[in-house]
Parts: sequence; structure tokens; C-alpha cells
Amino acid sequence: MAGTPAASRFLRTTGQHATIEADEFTEGGFVLSIGGAEQSHVNLADPSDIFYEYLRRIGHVVDLAASWGEPISALHLGAGALTLARYIQATRPGSVQYAVELERELLDFVLQQLPLPEGIRLHTVVGDAREALAGLPAGQRFDVVILDIFSGPEAPAHLACTEFYREAAATLSPRGVLIVNVGDEPGLTLVRSQVAALRRAMTDVSAVAEAGIFTGRYPGNIILTGTQAPWPEAWTAALMARGPHPAKVLSGVGLDVLSD
Repeated sequence: MAGTPAASRFLRTTGQHATIEADEFTEGGFVLSIGGAEQSHVNLADPSDIFYEYLRRIGHVVDLAASWGEPISALHLGAGALTLARYIQATRPGSVQYAVELERELLDFVLQQLPLPEGIRLHTVVGDAREALAGLPAGQRFDVVILDIFSGPEAPAHLACTEFYREAAATLSPRGVLIVNVGDEPGLTLVRSQVAALRRAMTDVSAVAEAGIFTGRYPGNIILTGTQAPWPEAWTAALMARGPHPAKVLSGVGLDVLSD
């Protein structure tokens, strides 16, 4: 409810404070902030409603990879407020999901303040994303692996690299896709390096974002998707149509403009 005082939790790993407060513009909506910067938005009244632009774009890729109502397996590397885990449960009940989060206090805080919907099959893991891959159940494969844990110059080198992407790709099911959110500064230095790294790990790669971000003049989020088969051109048209607008999708030789 709007006007409710924000709840707060100190995060020992980063030394920052996390807060969760009601969103005055969305009934049932809450915003997770870390260090004063908004990180995630959750609509407890309707988890299928994704408010943040970059999360909506990730949700659209998930929708292309698997039909609504069809249970899938998903791995979330970076839990945040578990917005996408809630979305997958709402749109694909019965899905099996794993979420890895480095900050134990953050995960506990989110689960306490923003309870998960009934029936969700979510396994939470506290630890480093790369180390957690090795600790997953033997033979577990995922239709969707979503990486949302770094941005700009603060990206951990052991995660922002081809070797890590290859390890993540090894957990994919035959139809699985690897989705990476890259938040970057003007110049898109991190985006360019991650396009190159992901291209070495996957058969094909695409990038989708608000059209102006690709000019490199503004900070923002670009969603990279690695596929195990050639990128379906029908997906380009679908992502352009679904928005948020204005949207732009780069794939194939068109992605060369972001080569490192």
C-alpha cells in the first residue's frame, strides 16, 4: 500500500542497504532498491505484469522460447526480487526453477517482505554464480538460463567471460536459451566484450534494447540472447512488435556493430 514505510536490510557482502517500499503508481507493486538505486519491481497482485523495461524484454524472450502455460525449467543467476521467477510461475505453472543469489541477507529479505506465490517450485541457492553451477543437481538441464548480475565496469571478470558462458550453456536443454542482461555506460564497452564472449560460447547471439541505447551515447540495458541454433528471424519480428517501444533487435551480421 502506498505510504507504507520502507523496510530495510543491511547487506554484509556489499556493505549497502536494501529497501523495499510500496510503488505508489501500481496497486500491489513494490520496488527493491540497493544503495539507493532501484533494482527490481514486483507486482504481488499480478506477477505476470512486469513493470521495468529490461525485465519485460527478458520476459518476451522467455515467451518465445516456450509457450504460455507450458511448464519449463529455469535458472536465475542473480535473484533480485525474483520478478522473473514469479513471472514464469504465473505464466507457466508447474515450472521448476532455481535462483542463485550471492547476498544471503538480500534473499532472506526479499522472501520475508515479498512472499512467493503458492505452488511455486523454486529452489534458492546462496553463493557465487559460477560456483553454484557446479553444485546443481547432476543432469539438471534448463530451458532458460537468465544472467542478471553485473553492469558497467563492476562486472566480475570470472563471470563476464567466454568460459563462464560455456559452463552456463552446458546446463541448457536442447531447446534452451541463455539470456544475459548487460547494463552499461555510454560507449557500451561491457556490451561489446560480452557480445564477443557470448558469440564464442553459443551458436548464435542477438541483442535487443530501446533503439537509442545502440548509439552508445546513453547508459542503459541491452539484453543478449544466446541460442544453440541459428537465431529465428521470426523472433526478431516478435520482439520488435512486443516492445517496449521504440525497440531494436540486432542479430547475424547486424550484430557486428557491437563486436569487441
